[in-house]
Amino acid sequence: MPDLRVVQWATGAVGRYALRSVLSRPGLELAGVLVYDPDKVGRDAGELVGLPPAGVSCTDDVERILALDADCVLHTPLPAAYFGDDHAADLETICALLAAGKNVITTTGFVYPRSYGPAVVDRLEAACARGGTTVHGTGVNPGFMSDYLPLALTGLSERVDHIYVREASDFRGHPSRQVVIDLVGFTRSAKDYTAAVRPYRAFQRQLFAESVQLVADALDVRLDEVEESDEFELASHEFEIAAGLVREGTVCASRWVFSGLVHGRPFMTVEVVYKADATQVARWPDPGFTIHIEGVPQMTIAVEEVSHGLAAAAAHAVNAIPAVCAASPGIRTVLDLPLPTARGRVRLY
Repeated sequence: MPDLRVVQWATGAVGRYALRSVLSRPGLELAGVLVYDPDKVGRDAGELVGLPPAGVSCTDDVERILALDADCVLHTPLPAAYFGDDHAADLETICALLAAGKNVITTTGFVYPRSYGPAVVDRLEAACARGGTTVHGTGVNPGFMSDYLPLALTGLSERVDHIYVREASDFRGHPSRQVVIDLVGFTRSAKDYTAAVRPYRAFQRQLFAESVQLVADALDVRLDEVEESDEFELASHEFEIAAGLVREGTVCASRWVFSGLVHGRPFMTVEVVYKADATQVARWPDPGFTIHIEGVPQMTIAVEEVSHGLAAAAAHAVNAIPAVCAASPGIRTVLDLPLPTARGRVRLY
C-alpha cells in the first residue's frame, strides 16, 4: 500500500510537532509545507524542525499547495478569527483544499460544524462532494477531552444528569508570544485585556460550543442555548515565563465557563482555566483535566498532567490521517471515525 502523501499547513507551535511526526512516521510521506513566516520560505522542511533534510522546501504559495498531489492536509494555523475580522477565512481555505481533492484535518475548530448552522455545513459538504474528500476537526480541548472522552464515559451510565469538563493549562513554557500575549492576553493591563478580549470571547464561545453541542446531539438532548462567562486574575508580583515578563498588576490567568442549558439548567459545563505560570498563580485549580458525570453512577476521571499539550494536539491530528483518508466523503466528527490511537508508535524498553 503506497504511503499517504501529507501537506503540513502552518508550522507554528502545533504545526512543528505535526511536521516532525509526519517526517518520522512510517506510512506517511511529506508532500509540501505551507508557511506564513517569510524567513521560513525556501527552507527544507526537515531542517526547520531539527531533522535531517527532507527534500521538501517550505512555501507561502497557496496555489502551489492547491496544485500538489496529496492525500491529506494537516491544517494547523492559529484560527483566523483570533487576529482579524474575517471569521470565514479558515472556512474559505478549508473548502478550497477540499474542492482541490485533498482531505483536511484541522485544529482550528470544525469539531462539530453543524453547531454553526446549515450554511456552513452546506458549504463544507459541497466542497467535499466536489473533491471527493473528507473534513475532520480535532485537537485536545475541544476535540477529545470535552467531547470524545465524556461521551465514552456515558457508555457506563444508566442516567446522565450533568456533564462537567475542566481544563487547567499552564503556559509557563509556551514559547509563542503570539499565542500567550496576543491571543490569550497575558502580560496585558486590565484595561487593555478587557478591550482585546472582545473578539476572542466570541470565538471562544463558538469553539467550545461545538463540543457542547456535539455531546448534546449525540445523547439526544436539545439545548436551549450555550451560555458563556469569563474572568481574569492580575499578578501580585513580577515573574518571567518563556513568552515574556509578567509584571505586577497585569493579567496572569483567566477562567472561562461554557454551559449548555436546558430549561435554564446546565446539562453540560466546560470550564477552561489558563495560567501564565501555575506555580505563581494560586487561584483556580492546578493544571490537568477533570471529567465528572453526575447521574447513575457518578463518575470522575482526572488526568493530572499532559506534559506537552501542543504535542498531544498534533498527535491527535496525525493519528487521524489514515481514518480520515479512508472515510467516505463529507464532514466526519469523532462519532464517525475509529478512535485514533498510537498504533505502531509504542516504544518498549
